Amino acid sequence: MMKICCIGAGYVGGPTMAILAQKCPEIRLTVVDLNQARIDQWNSDKLPIFEPGLDDVVKSCRGRNLFFSTDVDANIREADLIFICVNTPTKTYGVGAGSASDLSFIESCARRIADCSPGGKIVVEKSTIPVKTAESLKKIFDSRKFDKPFQVLSNPEFLAEGTAIADLLKPDRVLIGGEDTPEGQAAVETLASLYAHWVPRERIITTNLWSSELSKLTANAFLAQRISSINSISALCEVTGADVDQVSHAIGTDSRIGPKFLRSSVGFGGSCFQKDILNLVYLCESFGLKEVADYWRQVIIMNDYQKKRFTRRILSHMFNTVARKKIAVFGFAFKKDTNDTRESPAIYVCRDLIEERAYLHIHDPEVGSDEIFHDLLQDPILPNGDKNPHITLSPCPYAAAEDADAVLILTEWDAFRTLDYERIYRGMRKPAFLFDGRNILDIKKMRAIGFEACGIGKCSGS
Repeated sequence: MMKICCIGAGYVGGPTMAILAQKCPEIRLTVVDLNQARIDQWNSDKLPIFEPGLDDVVKSCRGRNLFFSTDVDANIREADLIFICVNTPTKTYGVGAGSASDLSFIESCARRIADCSPGGKIVVEKSTIPVKTAESLKKIFDSRKFDKPFQVLSNPEFLAEGTAIADLLKPDRVLIGGEDTPEGQAAVETLASLYAHWVPRERIITTNLWSSELSKLTANAFLAQRISSINSISALCEVTGADVDQVSHAIGTDSRIGPKFLRSSVGFGGSCFQKDILNLVYLCESFGLKEVADYWRQVIIMNDYQKKRFTRRILSHMFNTVARKKIAVFGFAFKKDTNDTRESPAIYVCRDLIEERAYLHIHDPEVGSDEIFHDLLQDPILPNGDKNPHITLSPCPYAAAEDADAVLILTEWDAFRTLDYERIYRGMRKPAFLFDGRNILDIKKMRAIGFEACGIGKCSGS
């Protein structure tokens, strides 16, 4: 029986291994992590990740050929193939701070694999990493002079949180990069044969290592670029009377452009887009490509501008002050169908409003209170022992909106589309403001109810 070890029990490792276990029942897969609490959650009825369809897949395989463990060394030693699925955050210190990836977790994994293994294993980069990371891994492995060398592959993930299971089951493509040697190509074929259990061969693309590593960064950069592009146009729409949704539809029908990632919003978030673009910027700067770096940096600048612009619009409509006003916040995750808050636009909008002395009542169906307080405040408890009055977690949107001056929609949860907004309006202070940061509501209908309603890329008077 082939044995696979996945290092990292996060958003990538957990779902990916669950699908592999389901589709390859003849293989034993173990997800390992040093975080005991996280592993305990994976072994419980309450998984650490909210992802539609994930529970059913995990529970169908767990204990049969899918396992979760903190025994990292033993599982590395026994494995034939090892996935590295650890975090690669943006550096906050030293050279490259604010743009380069912190690869300390990747390096730590490589050294641990080298320490625990006799050699001859296939090591797969699943984490998002800069180009030439595989070269660093190979140097670590080659320094030990194993009788049979390791083979390093690049197999970047292309998952979208909220649709990860669907993305894994029916991927647009599976990308595998390896060395152009007989041993390297044999390793590529070994990994490809696993995906071939359910992915058509024509969708399994093979490249060299460096092309595979760069393709992941480039894909995310292009997607984020589209979002920033339409968000830039949303600002123009608001001052000209154009409607950004109509503009998006019009240009999206052009087959050369297409409709995807053209929905204007308060801004993009998540663990990948900003981090990968910054990584790309650093990479370009490292090779002296200043103009290329500046081009991609502008995508981040525009995203930051969109979040600030949304806050300024709230202030301008609410008589230039939100001090001591109650504001209901619908949604805190960076997108619907996930409990992930990393780089969520809601964090930045809420922080700005707290700076303006607003009282926020936040409701999100999946994000826990600990995460919200952690993202917004270093310490939610004041020196006198009282909780910070500027943040209240509400059990439902109706409670959040009761006696509120304004409602903000910051995550496009489907449940927010079908709320009784007439009821919400009746319970609010007047004038009642509504700011739709995801354009999920019909603004004209909201105004007909009585709201002072604003959407992204929509003229205030239309």
